[in-house]
Amino acid sequence: MSEIDFGRIRTPAITEQLAESGAALIEGLLPGGTCEHIAGMFEEEQRFRATVTMERHGFGRGRYRYFGYPLPRSIASLREEIYPKLAPIANAWTRTISGSAPYPPSLAEFLAICHEAGQRRPTPLLLKYQTGDYNCLHQDLYGDHAFPLQVAILLSDPQSFTGGEFVLTEQRPRRQSRAEVIPLNQGDAVIFAVSKRPVEGNRGAYGVTHRHGVSRLKSGTRLTLGIIFHDAA
Repeated sequence: MSEIDFGRIRTPAITEQLAESGAALIEGLLPGGTCEHIAGMFEEEQRFRATVTMERHGFGRGRYRYFGYPLPRSIASLREEIYPKLAPIANAWTRTISGSAPYPPSLAEFLAICHEAGQRRPTPLLLKYQTGDYNCLHQDLYGDHAFPLQVAILLSDPQSFTGGEFVLTEQRPRRQSRAEVIPLNQGDAVIFAVSKRPVEGNRGAYGVTHRHGVSRLKSGTRLTLGIIFHDAA
């Protein structure tokens, strides 16, 4: 398994992209070998605390699996290394929207807050889509404490499937929703809002609602790694 280049994650560039379109793209964060290694974990049932069949719950079609603690080393490393690069953005967003800045500098400190509130179940997950599968627009909120940014990483080679685009929508008051399709190559990471992000309006900044999903897969198989920083109740 190849090493992950965390130097690609630059807070100023991420801040600029998020302000412009609501999503930030980190190209080639995971090498191909690492993508394949993580994708192969999907069939290793002992790694996971829960499996969700989306159609059963009206979430779409396909399956996803939440990792259990202890997380695999590569997943834990991604979560621990990315969090402090996003915490300044999270605090700036929250300060703008609500006047508070509740996110400590390290993931360990933030998870301690989650666990004290009863949010103890890990949320990093693998999602698997096959022909005809899709993911409805949604938000990943699992309790009172929610980190406002999350990450999705495409593990599959896009030459191996068609369709299955990552879709982000933004709803501003008194406007129709705006949709953004984010093209991804294998190993690319997209950083986006869990629920809301601040935008400047005529009367100052306010929070706009975001949702994300995946369009219908027309052929092949698509696997994605989701990195969510808050734990679940």
